[in-house]
Amino acid sequence: MEDCIFCKIIKGELPSTKIYEDDDVLAFLDINPVSPGHTLVIPKEHYENFSATPNELLSKMMPIIDKISKAAEEGLGADGFNVALNNGQVAGQIIFHTHFHMIPRFKDDNLHLWPGKPYKEGEIEKVAEKIKNNL
Repeated sequence: MEDCIFCKIIKGELPSTKIYEDDDVLAFLDINPVSPGHTLVIPKEHYENFSATPNELLSKMMPIIDKISKAAEEGLGADGFNVALNNGQVAGQIIFHTHFHMIPRFKDDNLHLWPGKPYKEGEIEKVAEKIKNNL
């Protein structure tokens, strides 16, 4: 897509700090990181979101994310990491080109994840059934 910022990065029209690149995948540091080493891993071919991305490409991306996360733990002294993907605007997707976030985590970094709340009585079974019926 002509106006996609990630496509412009792939084409070299915008700068990036590359971490990894092959024929299908590019990984670069996020310019507004949650923590040092926050890396975006994207397919070089434009797909709007996770749901539109072919499974074979997603399968290729996961070992790359694993490799980068291990390198961040080793190289940055990270204590762990999060892998995240926002699929759709309501889920927080801002750039509509499939991308995973690999976010190094450090002890006492004060990054808090989503607040959880328990299901109401009998609700978990109903939710599970609705999902299973659509598999």
